[in-house]
Amino acid sequence: MKILLIEDTHDLISVIVRGLNDANIEVSVAVDGQTGLEMALNHEFDLIILDIMLPGLNGIQICREVRKVKENVPILMLTALASTENIVTGLDSGADDYMVKPFKFAELEARIRTLVRRGNRDLIKSDMISISDLEINTSSKTAFRNKNAVSLTSTEYRLLEYLVKNQNKVLSRIQILENVWDIDFNMGTNVVDVYINYLRKKIDTNYPDKLIHTVFGMGYIMKTENLNANSV
Repeated sequence: MKILLIEDTHDLISVIVRGLNDANIEVSVAVDGQTGLEMALNHEFDLIILDIMLPGLNGIQICREVRKVKENVPILMLTALASTENIVTGLDSGADDYMVKPFKFAELEARIRTLVRRGNRDLIKSDMISISDLEINTSSKTAFRNKNAVSLTSTEYRLLEYLVKNQNKVLSRIQILENVWDIDFNMGTNVVDVYINYLRKKIDTNYPDKLIHTVFGMGYIMKTENLNANSV
């Protein structure tokens, strides 16, 4: 496995590189944003670990530029910024996961292996799934409602795919966090609710048949009709 680490804190670089090398993972390092972007675009990596606060280009800018060229490489952001707004900004830029400093190395290693496994699964999938007039191509990672293309970020797409694959099932916020992000965010954040609202605006706003419903006290469900009187 080959990983690109874009980080400017030398003590943290030393810890990560030493730990990953011990796990037989090859690590390339960039200590500024511009160098990191060039390495990410010009070389192939199984995963990119990306700090947000960097000299030159910041992590958000790097992530957006990488995603224009490479859609499938997993990106894990490291940052000291833990608010819901910062998490959403990082994920909206194209990151697949988000870790807040300080963290335990064992958790970092687990996140890395989970993201790489998920990336490998996504590469071999090729299928169409649908509900009502909503269609998703899991190979091209595109979505269409009534034959109209729906523009989605990578995180919005993963959430939509999970909802559609589990249509007619009530999904709790914890289930969504674990399966869409493969992590357990601090439950004090409302990341799931923020992204559900994003999807509703793109999937349901202009259509009479609403697909994403809230089941009060339980979570969310994707269904062509309301589940019961307690869902909206």
